[in-house]
Amino acid sequence: MQEPDLSDLKAFVAVTRARGFRHAALTGGVSASSLSEAVRRLEQQLGVRLLNRTTRSVTPTEAGQRLFERLAPAFGEITIALDAVNLFRESPTGTLRLNVPSIAAREILPALLSRFLAAHPGITVDIGTNDTFIDILAAGFDAGIRYDERLERDMIAVPIGPRVQHFVAAASPSYLAARGTPQHPSELLNHACIGHRFDSGVLATWEFKRGDDVVRIEPNGPMIASVIELERGAAIAGLGIVYSFDEFLRPAIEQGALVPVLGEWCQTFTGPFLYYPSRTHMPAPLRAFVDFILAGDDSGNHS
Repeated sequence: MQEPDLSDLKAFVAVTRARGFRHAALTGGVSASSLSEAVRRLEQQLGVRLLNRTTRSVTPTEAGQRLFERLAPAFGEITIALDAVNLFRESPTGTLRLNVPSIAAREILPALLSRFLAAHPGITVDIGTNDTFIDILAAGFDAGIRYDERLERDMIAVPIGPRVQHFVAAASPSYLAARGTPQHPSELLNHACIGHRFDSGVLATWEFKRGDDVVRIEPNGPMIASVIELERGAAIAGLGIVYSFDEFLRPAIEQGALVPVLGEWCQTFTGPFLYYPSRTHMPAPLRAFVDFILAGDDSGNHS
């Protein structure tokens, strides 16, 4: 039997861990077709089916699971061995894979990463954007960014970005002139609200707080979207009231295209965290990024 190619074995591990060719391709920066061909070639060489493929899922066969259980730790040891060489470099090299929510991708990471990558030219940052909580290890990421209510207890969390954030409700001057300005969150039931749907399919509830009073509203209006630029544009066009991160809406508010409402009911919350698993060995690119954050180099984002 011809000895399998190491890259084919690596492709099999990636697909099995991600439970799909498309997800593994997105994580690894390769095409799904190349991964499929690599697994097909490996199965042909070994003479046994390793993966069960359906239109909805990819799962290992018993033989595939046995192979994965042996290969995954082995590839992990190879990564650790190669990464040890980074200790002898002035600046580490390698890829840092991050899974982040869209707010972090838009408002936190651009300025932060420009400074980090300037300090570490040998590192490549591979970013996956996802507004639902996923298992970062299973998906092949080194770390993620999330808010504290979504963090698992066995993860190490490091504050990143602004320490306090808040949501803002806003509408165009023309909309408020035609429909009036709500004075209490309950009045939103009589207004056109532009809803936001998460990647999971769940429609976001609008929550307002003033002192000990908390009011939750199920938005109802002419449009529901999952892209904030579309929601913001609809509000600017006068279609209704939008409710989102202040960072998303602030430029339009400062330009006068949107007017904030219900300011006394502004909901504030703790800013995001970089989180990663507790483990003895930390990849050099991740260690460099954590050290960069802890050193306060992203202090410009703390407020």
